[in-house]
Amino acid sequence: MRKLSWFAAAFSGAVFLAVYLLPEAVLAPAGACCALAALAGLPLQGKGRLRTLLICFGLATGLCWTGVYCALVRAPALRLNGMETTVTALVTDWPQGNDYSTAVLVEVYGEDGSGVKTLLYLNGEEAADLRPGDRLTVTASFQMADTMAGEPTSYYYAKGVLLIGSGGKKWTAERPAQAPVGCWPALFSGALKDSVARAFPDSTAPLVTALLTGDKTELPDGVYSALRRSGLAHVIAVSGLHVSFLAGLITTLLGRRRRLSAMVGIGLLFFFSAVAGNTPSVQRAALMQALLLIAPLADRENDPPTALSAVLMTLLAINPYAAASVSLQLSFAAVAGIFLFTGPLCERWGRKLPRKPKGFWPRLGCRMARVVFATVATTLGAIVFTTPLMAYYFDSVSLISPLTNLLSLWAVSHAFLGGLVTALVGLVLPAVATVMAWVVSLPVWYLQWLTAALAGLPFASVAVHSIYLVLWMILTYGLIFLWVLWRGPRGRVVVPVCLSTSTLCGALILQAAALTGGRLTVSVLDVGQGLSVALYSQGQTALIDCGGYDAGNVAADHFQSLGLSYIDLVILTHYHDDHAAGIPQLLERVDVGLLILPDVEPDSALRAEVEAAAREHGVGTLFITEGATAELGEANLNIYPPLGSGDSNEEGLSVLGSAGDFDFLVTGDMDTTVEGRLVKYGNLPDTELLVAGHHGSKDASSDQLLQAIQPEWAVISVGYNTYGHPTGETLARLAQYGCRIYRTDWSGTVTITAE
Repeated sequence: MRKLSWFAAAFSGAVFLAVYLLPEAVLAPAGACCALAALAGLPLQGKGRLRTLLICFGLATGLCWTGVYCALVRAPALRLNGMETTVTALVTDWPQGNDYSTAVLVEVYGEDGSGVKTLLYLNGEEAADLRPGDRLTVTASFQMADTMAGEPTSYYYAKGVLLIGSGGKKWTAERPAQAPVGCWPALFSGALKDSVARAFPDSTAPLVTALLTGDKTELPDGVYSALRRSGLAHVIAVSGLHVSFLAGLITTLLGRRRRLSAMVGIGLLFFFSAVAGNTPSVQRAALMQALLLIAPLADRENDPPTALSAVLMTLLAINPYAAASVSLQLSFAAVAGIFLFTGPLCERWGRKLPRKPKGFWPRLGCRMARVVFATVATTLGAIVFTTPLMAYYFDSVSLISPLTNLLSLWAVSHAFLGGLVTALVGLVLPAVATVMAWVVSLPVWYLQWLTAALAGLPFASVAVHSIYLVLWMILTYGLIFLWVLWRGPRGRVVVPVCLSTSTLCGALILQAAALTGGRLTVSVLDVGQGLSVALYSQGQTALIDCGGYDAGNVAADHFQSLGLSYIDLVILTHYHDDHAAGIPQLLERVDVGLLILPDVEPDSALRAEVEAAAREHGVGTLFITEGATAELGEANLNIYPPLGSGDSNEEGLSVLGSAGDFDFLVTGDMDTTVEGRLVKYGNLPDTELLVAGHHGSKDASSDQLLQAIQPEWAVISVGYNTYGHPTGETLARLAQYGCRIYRTDWSGTVTITAE
């Protein structure tokens, strides 16, 4: 490492410690202690002295700077925290609408003229017409952007957003004749998206927009889900891949004029970074590419560790809270893996090829082999350090990603560069761009087809909440560590790869056995404030309800992690979003044999959406007005018809499942009154498992029901909510009847197997 890298790495490490572990009050004292430690290292001699000084001063600077940032940069935001007041603001990005309001990113100006980056929620249809550069006068309530779903978070801080403004009913907007220069990239981004929308077919425009700008708002759920499961989601998180494509295009156009290429390239790269929203990943890529262009002009060699650590320090100096950005962590982890592993792998594999092949076909074969080697080595290098982060943040790992990247990176390159050129042409010659777009759409269609095909394979992506997969990851990274230490000049990668692959197969078999053993397995999936209960018995599967956060994907992931892509039976208790909204997404991912629905609420928009999705995918539907039964392997399902009337909660189905001596009951959202009717007419047995009604509401899981079924376990499917679920009354009632209580917001997915 060079001298700069020691200081930069220490600075960055200190910022991560400050953001994740250390309270603000101790930052300055801790920084002072590090500075004193540096002074204590002055008597040392040789390289140890310099390194000690650099590391200690780097730690001191990082800690103190984070403390200064917290004290000074957040001060204007803290003055507005908890207030409802009238402010002036500058719109800095295009508005994003939802069912309730419109979110607008703005700079709110305080009395001292300082701007605070704020996410402002406005009411009124006119808010959708705002554009970057508009000036607002708005009355709203403000709070610090340090919580999400009731939990402390640095998510917004990592994006530079310090305030959340809401309740903006009274506001006026003024559009200046000339937008501020700082808003030009956002305006250009909007023009680029409009050009793509005009030129490209509806089937490819959303993906092209995501490739160019990182904007995924118009991307269909099915396409994004396929990209995520196949390990290709990084192509729509604008980063190093896109910047390298753009830099290559600039270098090709300008030829060997290095100075001109560097000047023009750096300017365009940073403008592109701004157009893509200046996310940490694209900023990292632009800075590193700029260093790569500058190094030859300054007669300096490009040193990857120094460049990586210096760029990380720069980004954290701009905003220390960027340390909490998942995209920044994934971006730097990918580049670190590429630097460490890709070169040695390419060199090792390249030795197998002849140095000077003779003849056209041998030369072509060697070139193609080197391209394949480089692609595979780059993919493997990128996933080495990103895989643990993906497992930690997203609870899943894509096993198919090396193959997906090998087969798709050429198409990503053509789609990105072709889409960019087409969109630019479309700004001045829309008709020409429309013709070009049909040609560029070919690799885009290929990408969509490939990712959908590979994502649908069993075990394409697996959830890592299983202890077996956690142990496999620990073993794999232990093997990687040992290989790096003792590989030697002739070290072979075959042995650790074979060991890792074989243990992965064993882990998948053990995980599947754990979830499919016994007569019946009931898994209450972690879908937040919703309900989705997966059943498995002797090779047959069922799902009761599919609602909550990303419920369709969560349910599909659960079954596909078992190597299954077919669900025999899906039962919906009633037509509320937290119980049924994930059905269209689910049907995009897996095949379903039969969909059972309550024949109520004929005017429900969600019922119409569910029926339309079933027709589109050729899924049969059965409407229940009277009781029904179904066999599921060794289990029997007794489906009770709606026993109430009026509200959808009271008109829902309920399900009693039995396998031998094991019984479970799912009551949906029915209240105490309807539970009484179920007890009276349902002939309920003593029940081992109760999926608590209405997410733990005080009006469900009544004394009458609990007295009748005497459950041993109670599982509450719940997430962040403003209803107070689960209520203290319900928890006390369940405990009174001796239930062992599990909650998905605490335990994640809860699985109980009947032997």
